[in-house]
Amino acid sequence: MNLLIRADDLGFSEAVNLGIAKTVKEGLIRNIGLMTNMPYSQHGYDLIKDNTVSLGLHTNISTGKPLLPAEQIPSICDETGKFKSSREYRSAIEDFVNLEEVTAEIEAQYEAFRAITGRDPDYFEGHAVASQNFFRGLETVAERHGLRYLPFMMGSSVTFGAARLFVEMDSMKPDYDPYKTLERIIHTEYDGIPVMVCHPGFLDAYLLSNSSLTHARAYETEMLCDPASAALLKKHDVTLVTYSEIYE
Repeated sequence: MNLLIRADDLGFSEAVNLGIAKTVKEGLIRNIGLMTNMPYSQHGYDLIKDNTVSLGLHTNISTGKPLLPAEQIPSICDETGKFKSSREYRSAIEDFVNLEEVTAEIEAQYEAFRAITGRDPDYFEGHAVASQNFFRGLETVAERHGLRYLPFMMGSSVTFGAARLFVEMDSMKPDYDPYKTLERIIHTEYDGIPVMVCHPGFLDAYLLSNSSLTHARAYETEMLCDPASAALLKKHDVTLVTYSEIYE
């Protein structure tokens, strides 16, 4: 069985970066999504850049400040100049995202990825927001630059290159236990490759003030670095794969 485990939110905060770096160097993470609009984006990249991972652009329009001036993209910014929260997107009756504005911000985040890393992302996708215009903007930028676009896939399968992927993300569920999620995935039959989306990290003041996903990050960091998790994968003949490997 092949399994892809992904760590999202590199760059979110210093503590998140440190947790992700630990899961790369001591644990199971081989795929990482980088946010390029956050103050700790460069710090996060510097922590993992010498490791063999698939590094993606985790395009973000719901956390922190945009790279473009807020007055150029008012549909996705609040009165303070920050992105509107994921809660606002979820509660909206209609898609308030302006396609031209969001495409411009996505382009800016892609250019920032290249400035930070010196290359294109190994995969290209979006963070937390279920907006059709956001998805269209991602598709536009992906086509413009020939990027490996990973469609929104919560609750469904998607095609990525020649692979069929099935997303699994339990971190927002009550009483979440990442060990149990890993075991459930291992014992489930898939017509393709399961993707376990994780958000490892430690906790700091910025994270606690700006994210609804807190303690689960620390629990995932523990699970991903626990030798018992690696032993479980070996026992069931599970091979960890990367986006770069499965796209070819």
